[in-house]
Amino acid sequence: MAGFLPILWFILIAVLWTGYLFLEGFDLGVGMHMLVSARSENDRRVMLNTIGPVWDGNEVWLLTAGGATFAAFPFWYASLFSALYIPLIVVLLGLILRAVAIEYRGKGNSQRWVDVWTWCLGLGSFVSAFGIGAGLALTSTGLPLDKNGDLVGGPWAWFNGYAVLGGLAVVGFALVHAADFLALKTEGPVRERAAAFAWPWGILCLLPIALWAIDLTVVSGHPIAWVTLAVGVLALVWWGWEARARKEGLAFLGLGIFLVAGVATIFEAMYPVVLPSTLDRAWDLTVTNASSSTYTLGVMSVVAAFGVPLVLAYQAWTYWVFRGRLRGEAIPPIIAFGPAVATAAAAPDGAAPHGSRGSAE
Repeated sequence: MAGFLPILWFILIAVLWTGYLFLEGFDLGVGMHMLVSARSENDRRVMLNTIGPVWDGNEVWLLTAGGATFAAFPFWYASLFSALYIPLIVVLLGLILRAVAIEYRGKGNSQRWVDVWTWCLGLGSFVSAFGIGAGLALTSTGLPLDKNGDLVGGPWAWFNGYAVLGGLAVVGFALVHAADFLALKTEGPVRERAAAFAWPWGILCLLPIALWAIDLTVVSGHPIAWVTLAVGVLALVWWGWEARARKEGLAFLGLGIFLVAGVATIFEAMYPVVLPSTLDRAWDLTVTNASSSTYTLGVMSVVAAFGVPLVLAYQAWTYWVFRGRLRGEAIPPIIAFGPAVATAAAAPDGAAPHGSRGSAE
């Protein structure tokens, strides 16, 4: 049991990151598509309403993945988070900016207000996706750590080609995932442009994450990693076939399988190392030397056995409730900015005028 629990929690952390990238991936992508694909304010409001009921719940997976790493592998958490202090702060700021933009965007009474918060939402989503991808890539490829797990070389020693590759991988995946999601959740111009972006631009966007998984598999040589990599390639081919045929549901499923296979390949290629040292492989942090005590992992396992199914059931119910498609015509029109706002606000009996901004987002 003592040797099984660290392996179990290594797998569970991989599952948590998969859940985060799958759910938050299209959230972040929708934020970026509001700058990339939208052609009107109605388009942007349709996009924002697709994630309105679920975006904050999806972010919980990031907190859970970080918290599980802290509790199950404290030495992994300490070395990784201290070495990546600067990029993680940037990610945190990006997530805060994005969350504030979602809440504040519909609260102003000028076009400039809306435009500023739209850019904050898009840039915050990009920064968050890039930073998370860079961090995940570095934990799989290594950092210059000494025997105590401390970063050597200064606060920017983490920045290298793998960080850029990982950042582009998550940004690219988020853009394609969001395009499939928007094509599945909307009608009209937003759906058409999202489907047109997914194919053929999705091939280019998914190239970095494919290169990341292939590189780790070749370096590690793990047989199971080759199997999951092959599954990922087949899923990618299937996704491309369905995306080209405009079968949104099957394309979304195919990309999800590609993500699961890709994350499985990366974590399998890492095992048993959780954070390699590029200075000396004897200083690598592994599943064994970075884990908590057997008692701690046992208590966590009991809690997770009850908590994880409840979270999954709640989120599944949420997505079922909001499973319908959105149409631009269903979004109330925006009342003209400026003096018209004051005029519209003077509705009879103090009633809110139809199409008020408060009901739109």
